[in-house]
Amino acid sequence: MCTHPRAFWLPILSLLFAGITLACHKHAAPASTTARSWRMGFAASAPRPTLDAILQSLNIYVNHSDAAIISTEPPWDSLLNGADPVKYVTNSYSQLVNIYRTKNFQLWIYIDPENGLNRQTDSDPLRARGLSIAQPAIQKLYRRFVVAMDSLLHPDHLGLALETNLIRLAAPDSIYQGVRQATRDAATDVRAIDAKVPLSVSIQAEVAWGKLGGTGSYVGIDADKKDFPFMQELGISSYPYISYPNPSDIPPDYYSRLTQGNIKTFISEGGWTSSDLPALSIHSSPVQQQAYIRRQTQLLQQAKAIGLFQLTFTDLSIGAWPANVTNELAPFAWLGMVDSNFNPKPALTTWDSVIRRSLQP
Repeated sequence: MCTHPRAFWLPILSLLFAGITLACHKHAAPASTTARSWRMGFAASAPRPTLDAILQSLNIYVNHSDAAIISTEPPWDSLLNGADPVKYVTNSYSQLVNIYRTKNFQLWIYIDPENGLNRQTDSDPLRARGLSIAQPAIQKLYRRFVVAMDSLLHPDHLGLALETNLIRLAAPDSIYQGVRQATRDAATDVRAIDAKVPLSVSIQAEVAWGKLGGTGSYVGIDADKKDFPFMQELGISSYPYISYPNPSDIPPDYYSRLTQGNIKTFISEGGWTSSDLPALSIHSSPVQQQAYIRRQTQLLQQAKAIGLFQLTFTDLSIGAWPANVTNELAPFAWLGMVDSNFNPKPALTTWDSVIRRSLQP
């Protein structure tokens, strides 16, 4: 299993957010009488990896959000070539974060020390150089980047690794142990300068429920709590259409059982495809995607969640992406609230009905 192409946005974002301002304005809508405890938002993404597409997406999705997430691998090539993490973070993210702050968004930052496209391996730039997160020198680069992201951007929530249980399941133990050590040391580094930001990792829900990995029965997250003792909150990555035929098949305690009320939780990434995926024998539709948003609302309520994020606001135009990643992207290409031409899908109506609820943390 893989996740979204976070690293592709980095060089584009560093060019884009140099003094831009948004032309759109958020329009107030009457709040629902039913409250929600979770903020909602997206990552900076677009159907095509171009400046125009990213800017167009940004101008739209901020009107459907009250929070944002930056979810990324470290810029390994830049760091290994001697880039100053402070300058890199300032040039790549400061203007984007300023936009989010002017909207009064809460900001989650998640930094992935492993491979966001393929959990079986190290990040592609590291592999290309014969390097690994298992090496102390690489862990040090990751830690410096984490500290720069926290100290310069001042996130409201900070995640130090993504899908830790999936890494443990899929990757060699040396990589998992490298992630484990790097994040523990990064947590110590962050606490030396920032005593307040809540720290977390994310886990993969389908792995925790035994749907991925062959166990067929509930596994839980006890190993993750033990291996990442700094964790104050829990991020959940969930793409349940891979394991469940219909949204109604998802157990009502799908999120709440993972935490048992002992830790605050949020959905750090996820969604439901609006298109059939024949290669995976998955059948879906825009109506099913809309039903998933309704079902997810019930799961969030039971878990008393604090956040809900999709990494993509739009569908992806697969043909516009590099050929070497299209196979990995295909299962996640139709998760958007709008299609690849920015036309709203039925799920957006339901998403908006949820975000209009009054927020009562």
